[in-house]
Amino acid sequence: MRRIVTLAALLATTPALAAPDPAAGYGDRMVLQRGQPIVIGGTAAPGGEVRGTLGGETATARADADGAFRLTFAAREGSADPLTLTLSDSTGETRLTDLVVGDVWLCSGQSNMELSVSRALNTWNELRMAADPQMRLLMVPKVTAAVEQAEFGEPVQWRAATSETVEPFSAACFFMGKRLRAENGVPVGLIHANWGGSGASAWMSPSSVRTLYGPEAADLLKLYQRDPFAAAQAFVPQWYDWWANADGGREPWTDPDSLSWQPIPRFSFWNEWTGTGLDTQPAANVWLRQRFTLTAEQARNPGTLAIGAIDDLDLTWVNGQPVGYTFGWGVERTYRVPADYLREGENEVLIAASNNWDTGGFFAGPDRLFFTAGNGSIVPLGADWQYSIGAVSQRPPRAPWDAIEGMGVMHNAMIAPLGPMRLAGVAWYQGEADVGKPAYDVRLAQLFQGWRRQFGDQARMLVVQLANYGQRVTEPVESGWATLREEQRQAVLADDNAALVTAIDIGEPSDIHPANKNVLGLRLAMAAQGEGLPMPVAALTGGEVPEGMLAVSFDGVEGSLRTYGGPALSFELCGPAEGSCRFVPGTAQDNAVFLPLDGQPVTRVRYAWADAPVTNLYDERDVAVPGFELMVGE
Repeated sequence: MRRIVTLAALLATTPALAAPDPAAGYGDRMVLQRGQPIVIGGTAAPGGEVRGTLGGETATARADADGAFRLTFAAREGSADPLTLTLSDSTGETRLTDLVVGDVWLCSGQSNMELSVSRALNTWNELRMAADPQMRLLMVPKVTAAVEQAEFGEPVQWRAATSETVEPFSAACFFMGKRLRAENGVPVGLIHANWGGSGASAWMSPSSVRTLYGPEAADLLKLYQRDPFAAAQAFVPQWYDWWANADGGREPWTDPDSLSWQPIPRFSFWNEWTGTGLDTQPAANVWLRQRFTLTAEQARNPGTLAIGAIDDLDLTWVNGQPVGYTFGWGVERTYRVPADYLREGENEVLIAASNNWDTGGFFAGPDRLFFTAGNGSIVPLGADWQYSIGAVSQRPPRAPWDAIEGMGVMHNAMIAPLGPMRLAGVAWYQGEADVGKPAYDVRLAQLFQGWRRQFGDQARMLVVQLANYGQRVTEPVESGWATLREEQRQAVLADDNAALVTAIDIGEPSDIHPANKNVLGLRLAMAAQGEGLPMPVAALTGGEVPEGMLAVSFDGVEGSLRTYGGPALSFELCGPAEGSCRFVPGTAQDNAVFLPLDGQPVTRVRYAWADAPVTNLYDERDVAVPGFELMVGE
């Protein structure tokens, strides 16, 4: 981006005045969405008129009282001919150069969308052939915020595809864009905004947060932005109720001596505390305690408590008073401590630390743990802490500002700064973090609404159905992964501009991050262009269905359905009761699979209903049939 500041701006006495500034997602070398009005958002001098020119076309708008403006130019056909966007007002001029027109896709989600090209298949060849000046990439930095931000956590740049820029980029997104470039011949813009382990709630817009979680949650986020200490005080009663209900009414924070304390074996992750039980079962809630001494002068004024980073979640007290509540395994905690929480002499820090997976406990060294008094003096907390394994094994409630599953915290810092640019659509690969949480389809519907409010009603939603991962089974089972896959399918069915892209056959039972994003990208490209993909329609008996058989019909099938290695696997007939499902072999014919009835009640048909199902059913493009559950009709 190159700014040309006028003499009037140089002579202006008000430092707040500056040339019009486009939203953070706009920049040199960006791709503008073809076939849609071109919308440019940004900020300028409040109340001033902003003039924009784009390839000879002019548009004007007046900035509102906060300085926000929005210009709209006519829709354009796809073209690699470079354009210059000029924004000007009475304070100066801003130019963006080398803009092209094509298709723009946001690729978002958790670690499987984040997984880079360097970790996909055939990496050496793919990177060797990656250079394409008309594929433009934007990498969004990882950061969270309690309220919507105008800027990213650090400056971003649109960059042409090269082996260097492609290597860290989302593999699924890149392979989708590569196929779209080859088939459509127009420029493609790809935006990588992902965070491993993130929940769907973290990507919701503020309006969606308010709709799903209520005004209280939205207001608590705003409070956290202004005053984290006050927000923690407002949220902590929920944690108190959770612990007391789970632990028979006990409240260790009011009487720490009621717990059985031992010295920590070493200052490290508790996974390394051999013989404690935490070395073999690190997913736990563990109490940590330390005492420190203050002089009268040190205790007279408010101070701050630094406890380093806790993996994953902590609620921290000083002398029985809560001072902070944070989730984030690498997040350094520094909490404000009011003067009336402190006392001359011995003071006590109590931490309820919770680990959900893998490593738990102290993330940083003891040098990161100290109290800073109001007079600036520092009191180290040392390495000789005590611990007590909590009696409660369930996961604690998560605050709205949670770093991974907070309500809208990733949208606010990673999506909102993109501005109102028009998109062809969003490719979404997320859900592993939401397994076991009901109503994922409702959350997806709110995500769709939030994206379209920002990027336009035309935005197409592509949802990746979770890959096969986990324990293989020899008998029908209930499966949280299968349930979420079905909720993904239902969300797509409820939307008239969405597609389900299954990865159920290209995962690895032993690796939650399968490398075959190459095939997934091809399927995403098919869905992006509106090609039909296999989807179940109905499960029927009677009528034209042969006697003794049940027929499952599909649409979106190219050619005929086919199986590899014999009958269609992983089909189940189920009665109304849980535990009534049984495997049956299927016969593929044209766009249907026929299942033999067995004389037992059948009200439902399930397919690939397991965490890591074994499947062999495809159409003639080698596109797999997704996992599903259908009610049986006649």
